[in-house]
Amino acid sequence: MLHDPAQLDLMFQALADPARRQMVERLSRGPASVSQLAEPLAMSLSAVVQHLNVLEASGLVSSEKLGRVRTCRIEPKALRAAEHWINERRLAWERRLDRLGDFLAETKDES
Repeated sequence: MLHDPAQLDLMFQALADPARRQMVERLSRGPASVSQLAEPLAMSLSAVVQHLNVLEASGLVSSEKLGRVRTCRIEPKALRAAEHWINERRLAWERRLDRLGDFLAETKDES
């Protein structure tokens, strides 16, 4: 999953929406039914289901239906993949900025 650019695109697109981020935040505290996820949101249940479909397609959330209740849960592996991708970029920029700082310190000493 980590090296699949299309999957990363789906994850970041899913997290681009505030309602979906709110759902992910809620699910980070534990599994919840679709009704529980919909409760604090100002949208219809069918809109919540559409948002959940996006989250499931991205791999960030999985769900299971038992009887009439669909329970959703976060997929930590997918979150770790996104976190890893972000950390790789952060580390690269930190190295670049460290080299720039070293260069500026050297040029300051020379002048």
